[in-house]
This record gives sequence, C-alpha cells and structure tokens, in this order.
Amino acid sequence: MEALKRSEAGLAVPDLCRELGISVPTFYKWRAKFGGMDASLISRMKELEEENRRLKKMYLEERLKAEIAAEYLAKK
Repeated sequence: MEALKRSEAGLAVPDLCRELGISVPTFYKWRAKFGGMDASLISRMKELEEENRRLKKMYLEERLKAEIAAEYLAKK
C-alpha cells in the first residue's frame, strides 16, 4: 500500500522498486491488484482470502473422507 502511495506521489517506479528490493513486474502486479483500494479494503480482502483458503481446505478434507467411504463401500 505504501509503495503504491509513494508511486502516486511521483517517485519513479524503478527507484521505488530498487529501494524496496522488489522487481518492477511485482510492483505492477501489486498496482493491478491493490490500485484504488484503501487500507480497510485491503485488510478485508486479506481476511476473505484467508477464509477462502480455510474453506477450500475443509472442502478437500471432506471430499477425501467421502472418497475413502466410497472405496470402502465399493469393496463390500
């Protein structure tokens, strides 16, 4: 977020990237993903990404259990 603000303030992107130790393509990926957002939106997005990660994990665990049960029933 700070990198995007500094870029909008007029700092050259290559200088900013060198200072932060990131590549120029990384900066532009951040700008595409987070451009136009304020801090509250970014934190909400990160919360939703974490919740999505947990839900995917839960789904995969339940799917694995269902596959194991199906294999067990198929052998009977």
